Amino acid sequence: MKTVATEKEQSMYTDDAKINTEDSWAVVTDCTEHTVLLGKCIGALVQPGDCLALCGPLGAGKTNFVTGLAEGMGVEGRVASPSFVVMRCHPGPIYLYHADAYRLGSPAELEEAGLDEWLEHGVVAIEWAELVEDVLPSDALRIDLGYEGDGRRIIFTAHTGRHQEMLEVLKRCDCWE
Repeated sequence: MKTVATEKEQSMYTDDAKINTEDSWAVVTDCTEHTVLLGKCIGALVQPGDCLALCGPLGAGKTNFVTGLAEGMGVEGRVASPSFVVMRCHPGPIYLYHADAYRLGSPAELEEAGLDEWLEHGVVAIEWAELVEDVLPSDALRIDLGYEGDGRRIIFTAHTGRHQEMLEVLKRCDCWE
C-alpha cells in the first residue's frame, strides 16, 4: 500500500470543489486484503454517530472495506452487501449499520428507512453514497474507491476535526507496509 499525496491525482476520483490537501488523504491498496486491513484500521477509530460515505464504481471494494470496518469495530459474523435489503444491522460493541443506496428510488428513501435513528445508535457505512449525498450528514467521512491498476485507490475526505485526526492516525500507521 502506498500513500498518494498530490491533489492533482486525487481530483481524478473526487469533486475538485470538495477536496483540499489539508483534509484528504489518498492511498493505493495492492490487494483485497489491504483494502480490508485499511477498513479495519478505520474501524478501530470510529465512534457512534459517525457516517462513512463510500463512493465508487461496481467492484471497487466498498463491501471489502466495510468487512474490515466491521472487524475493526469488533463486530462478529459475516458482512455481506445489503443491496437487496437497503440496510443490515451488525451488532457489536458499537452497532454497524451497513446501507446500500444503489437500488433506492430517491435519497429520501434512505431517510425514511431510518438514517437518523441509525446515527443515534451506531456507525453508519453507506455504499453508493454519491446517490444520496443530499440527505447525508454534512460531517460524513467521504471514502472514494476507484481502480488503480490491479489495486484500489482510496481517497478519504474529512469534514470534521475528529475525522482529520483519524486520517492523521492512518497516515502514521505502518501496519500494511
